[in-house]
Amino acid sequence: MLVGILLLGYLKRVRVYEAFVAGAAEGFNVAVRAIPYVVGMLVALGVFRDTGALGLVVGALRPVLGALRVPGEILPMAIIRPLSGGGAMAVVADVIRTHGPDSFLGRLASVMMGSTDTTFYILTLYFGSVGVRRARHSAAAGLIGDFFGFAASLLVCRMMFGG
Repeated sequence: MLVGILLLGYLKRVRVYEAFVAGAAEGFNVAVRAIPYVVGMLVALGVFRDTGALGLVVGALRPVLGALRVPGEILPMAIIRPLSGGGAMAVVADVIRTHGPDSFLGRLASVMMGSTDTTFYILTLYFGSVGVRRARHSAAAGLIGDFFGFAASLLVCRMMFGG
């Protein structure tokens, strides 16, 4: 692919290296504009976790999800994943360390990690970097997608691994 790009650029008489450097400079400028949004998101996540609000939400939802046979240990993953990929990875690592990689919970956490995305991080970074001020229904659509990703992960893991 790399050779193909260089060859196509040569045939079309495009200065490939100069175009690459211009694109890299533009990418750097986008990253610099996005830094305040990313810092704000990370601070909000830290406050949510460190104040105990995450624990309160998990505690409040545990009885409802228990009735639906959703393991309570996976609930922090479902809450943190739309906010932070790194935070969700820490939850997955903790679940795997506690229950083992071949346990139902370890597999479920891993499948959920790959089946959902960091909705608010994406909205913050991408919309903020290009100056979108009104995301309209993007957050709702992303969270609905995350919900169905979590539900499908639970269903598939139950079918594949029991539990």
